[in-house]
Amino acid sequence: MRNRIIYLVLIILSSLLGIGSRFFAEVLPDFIANYAGDTFWAMAVYFLVRFIFPGKNKIQSSIISFAFSVCIELSQFYHVPWLDNIRKTIIGGLILGFGFMWSDLICYAAGIIIGLLLDNLLLTSRKL
Repeated sequence: MRNRIIYLVLIILSSLLGIGSRFFAEVLPDFIANYAGDTFWAMAVYFLVRFIFPGKNKIQSSIISFAFSVCIELSQFYHVPWLDNIRKTIIGGLILGFGFMWSDLICYAAGIIIGLLLDNLLLTSRKL
């Protein structure tokens, strides 16, 4: 139970950092402004998977997180009115995104790897 509370805090923290990187983009270095949001988004997905499926090991959680992230990114090729209406909302846009970018896949991998490393450092044994 203790780890689930920590995962919840990490979900909120990584989400806020990702949103903050978008909100304060004009004062951040271009590299961070362009890529931090997607990286923190994937990190939040990793912690969410760890929260929802506490029985999965970290490698399984990483694979599930990356597969989910790739599916969301690929969904950005699909445009129908009802889905685009969801994307027009603040939360829908943050979760579903707007347009496919190859660089997002790299950010997702980086965010999940960073989440995995933080998981090793903060929460669980070093065993993957």
